[in-house]
Amino acid sequence: MPTPGQPTSYKPEYGELAHNYCLLGATNEDLAGFFGVTSRTVDNWIATHPDFATAVKQGRAAADAVIARSLFDRAKGFSHKVTRTTVYQGEERTITNTVEYPPDTLACMFWLRNRRRQSWNEKPAAAPDTIVDEVALLDAAGERARHAARE
Repeated sequence: MPTPGQPTSYKPEYGELAHNYCLLGATNEDLAGFFGVTSRTVDNWIATHPDFATAVKQGRAAADAVIARSLFDRAKGFSHKVTRTTVYQGEERTITNTVEYPPDTLACMFWLRNRRRQSWNEKPAAAPDTIVDEVALLDAAGERARHAARE
């Protein structure tokens, strides 16, 4: 945060620039490099300039939504039409094909492990720290009692 008398390097047009850069996946460190300031300065701008904070947040949310949709499509499989123009025997023809992409197992696992962590965690649930085996405790106590009686 600037000290009294020190002008801020923030400019109102930085909001739109930050929004657009965040659409490309920019982090605060990336924004700092882009604006020629420290990442701490970017943090301060987010904290003190609501328009800048909103622009950054909305840019990141939009980018994340596109990627989440792509991961979802990849996990479930998808198809799309491809149109191309070729020349066959001197005649121009337009060909349309449907390209199929099957579900991707790795994308499915990634999605489920992040969205349904309890059911799809890679590691099994940890066993309780202490398991009381009452039968073993009784056997050990009986053994100690027999051993003590012999002495």
